[in-house]
Amino acid sequence: MPFVDYYQILGVDKKATEKDIKNAYRKLARKFHPDLNPNDTEAEKKFQQLNEANEVLSDPEKRKKYDQYGQDWQHSEEFEKARQARGARQQQQGEWFSGDNGGGFSDFFESMFGSGSGFGGGQRQARFRGQDYQAQVTMSLRQAYETQKQTLTVNGKNIRITVPAGVENGQTIKITGHGGPGSNGGPNGDLFITFTVENDEKFKRSGNDLHLKFDLDLYTAVLGGDVVIETMSGKVKLPVKPETQNGSVVRLKGKGFPVYKKDGEFGDLYVTFEIKIPTNLTERQKELFTELSKS
Repeated sequence: MPFVDYYQILGVDKKATEKDIKNAYRKLARKFHPDLNPNDTEAEKKFQQLNEANEVLSDPEKRKKYDQYGQDWQHSEEFEKARQARGARQQQQGEWFSGDNGGGFSDFFESMFGSGSGFGGGQRQARFRGQDYQAQVTMSLRQAYETQKQTLTVNGKNIRITVPAGVENGQTIKITGHGGPGSNGGPNGDLFITFTVENDEKFKRSGNDLHLKFDLDLYTAVLGGDVVIETMSGKVKLPVKPETQNGSVVRLKGKGFPVYKKDGEFGDLYVTFEIKIPTNLTERQKELFTELSKS
């Protein structure tokens, strides 16, 4: 896989501060965000690269490894372990490599760094796992209510995924083997998809439960009756008890949000009644209310 210069992607210098990196990412992320560039595969690819670059350079530890090891920064621990092993071997034998040790340590070191590393003439090279990719998917609350099939473009490749109903805002799922290709026959990395579930104007979600405010007229609140409530799965008739108070809450069992990866299981819907005082009363209506107040 060709080397990706994260500094170049963000358009900042290697001496850039955390604030510089943060500002550069925000500016470019807004410019190339998929919502502002629908059906633009180049913009989507650029957006993915920006996320990768920001993830590494905004993290001091990852940035340090990236600055030291470049494209092999994700394998820094393996390099360090190999160096430590070499140091221990050198301390024991008093030399870099022993000419009569059968090539055991030399073979080991070449298996870690490869024959092109300058540590011997062996042909074996390290097998490194590919880089993990990050992607973001934005959905409405109503879309998240049902199982969705979507196609993502990641690093120029189209990946078709099935998003189970009930996915939560901020939830991340892993698609194994759909990250960057491995080196020297190593396994591919994974694709991590983070979901943003937007708020709904009518329904508010709390875990698997939904909350809904319903305007109830004064007459039905006082006398009782039936009202029609819109749920995510359709309309239902709900009886209202006489003398219902403002702010009263009624629970509709099983009318909430689907439970993630549990077919047929749903949370509950909580309906809060907000009693509306009638306006633009006629003179006769006012007289009736006056009589009622005196009774």
